[in-house]
This record gives sequence, C-alpha cells and structure tokens, in this order.
Amino acid sequence: MGLFTSINIASSGMAAERLRADVISDNIANASTTRTNEGGPFRRSRTVMRPVVDNPYWRSPFLPNGMDNGIGKGVRVVEIQKDYTAENRLVFDPTHPDAIQTGPRAGYVEMPNVDIVTEMVDMISASRAYEANASVVEGAKTMFQRALEIGSR
Repeated sequence: MGLFTSINIASSGMAAERLRADVISDNIANASTTRTNEGGPFRRSRTVMRPVVDNPYWRSPFLPNGMDNGIGKGVRVVEIQKDYTAENRLVFDPTHPDAIQTGPRAGYVEMPNVDIVTEMVDMISASRAYEANASVVEGAKTMFQRALEIGSR
C-alpha cells in the first residue's frame, strides 16, 4: 500500500459522487420535459458504480474464505442507466401540445418518471458521500503533515 493510496481511493469516490450529483441535477432539470429526441417523455437516469480492484480473482492466502474481497482501489461509474421500470405519471391537461388525442387516456399527458423527493434524497446522499471522501483526504493530509513535523525534529 502506497503513501497516497487512501487519497487516490477517496478521490475516485469524490469523482463518482460528483458525476452522480450531475445526473441527479439533470433529472431534476428535466422533471417536466414531455418531449425528447428519442420520443416520449424524459426518463430518469441513475449511475451504476462498481469497485475498482486490481485482480478480482486474486485472494490473500492469509485470510479465511469470505473475508477477503481483493485489494480495493476505489470506485468508478460503469454506466448511466435510464429507468424504464417506473411508470410515467399521467396528468390531465387536454390543452397541452403533447396530450394524448384519442383512446381511453385522451387528454392526459405522459410526464417523466422523475420524483423530486426521491431526487432530493439521492442528492443529499451524494453530497454526504462526497463530504465523507473529502474528510478522508483531509485526514490523510493532516497525517502527512504530522509525520513531516515528527521527522523535522
């Protein structure tokens, strides 16, 4: 384990949480977008993160089975997925240009599947995770500072 390993791991977490916050901001900004280039209303996006490991198949010979998950190197965003599982909201507004014209849902507008409350909870979670990683960087920096003070005596 190198000198800056903890800072590298925390910085990967900070970068991933920043991207997560950007995706959440995009969701909030498009909470009322009823028409996209793909057609239909905006679909909520979410980030998928995975741990970064040197060799996921390597296992320490000194730890019992199940206790060693490999050597951690941080986290990375592997994908930004659209949420196609949640249903779009239907809002009755026959004057809207995107209102359904015929059928049993005539007069309804398909709105995005973005829930502002869920997005705000996710934003708080991303913000706290970012702050926790920043605290790790600050702690490592303080530890290095103290080590230099000890060495200069």
